[in-house]
Amino acid sequence: MLVILNEIFWKNTTLIINILRNIFICLLFVFFISCQQNQSANILYSSEFNDINYFGQDSFLLEGTDIADSIKENKYDRLPASYKDSVREPVWNLSKNSAGLSIRFLSNSSVITAKWELLNNFSMDHMPDTGIKGIDLYFKNNDQWQYINTGRPSGFNNEYRLIDNMDNELREYKIFLPLYDGIKNIEIGIDNSSFIQKPKKNNKKPIIFYGTSITQGACASRPGMAHTNIISRKLHRNVINFGFSGNGRMEYPISKLISESDPAFYVIECMPNMYPPDLVASNTIPLVNVIRSKNPNTPIILVDLFTSPINTLDKNAVRSTNEMNNALKNEYKKMVDKGYENIIYIESSNALGNDFEGTIDSVHFTDLGFIRYSTFLIKKFKEYNLLNN
Repeated sequence: MLVILNEIFWKNTTLIINILRNIFICLLFVFFISCQQNQSANILYSSEFNDINYFGQDSFLLEGTDIADSIKENKYDRLPASYKDSVREPVWNLSKNSAGLSIRFLSNSSVITAKWELLNNFSMDHMPDTGIKGIDLYFKNNDQWQYINTGRPSGFNNEYRLIDNMDNELREYKIFLPLYDGIKNIEIGIDNSSFIQKPKKNNKKPIIFYGTSITQGACASRPGMAHTNIISRKLHRNVINFGFSGNGRMEYPISKLISESDPAFYVIECMPNMYPPDLVASNTIPLVNVIRSKNPNTPIILVDLFTSPINTLDKNAVRSTNEMNNALKNEYKKMVDKGYENIIYIESSNALGNDFEGTIDSVHFTDLGFIRYSTFLIKKFKEYNLLNN
């Protein structure tokens, strides 16, 4: 009996040892894979960068801003340094985010890599890190911008192999910068037998957007999917993004700044941040007047508050939306009655479609929402013949 029990014991012990060994091997494999995936280099390509030469700001064209580098604290800021004491602190901090900015360059390299240093290494619970602090690479394909790859962030300092194994044809590239983090510096890497150069400047008048977190790009999965960036690509035109999350309130300092530009037209989409309706009544006409003081004929588009999915069931939300839009419409009618010209009121209730699949949280847009919204706006731009200059 003892012999039988002893034999059973050793057989079970051997089985347990084998199971534990297999578990250990599996855990070791998972650890190895996770270490590989945490590297900043694209796992599709080699993580080696020894064959790469890096080039800085003298080798590419910064787009999405018309503010001179010399009057900014950092090249990739969205406000002049002098505005630090003019705007509220949240607006200044958000102006350090590089939303709407992009860099454009020409190269015949077989590989394109990038190194970028972040200001905050910021994260949010409703938006992917790739949208917050990643970068998007596009190239000009038959005169249309085509997406290639996204540089995924891994910390404050990032290096990413965006595309490899190309022939040495000269191509035009565009990289969209982070939407909800700032860039201290970015460099473009090419193979050591190729060159990089600045392209010609786009001489079309820009479009200026002033708005909220949605304007800034929440919650696109990657920078290229924010509607201002989609519109920029589709129209081959600079689009300047003055979106400030939670702080798009038609305030004087921003009104003054954008009045000093010479755009094709302005798009004011501040309504999600303009509650209560009294704020709409107090700020809309003064904003228009400031712009008109420098740009008496430039078209100004006022976009009303879009219909949120919660409006389907929430009666308070319906009433609030109606009150806000009525307030904006009243200000618009006042201006029309006083003889203001080139003021355009756009109703956006169905701008994201009728299936209510365009938001992440009933407010901020998904990629689908941004695609639909940009298509909606471009259609309106054409309806009002705004793209002639």
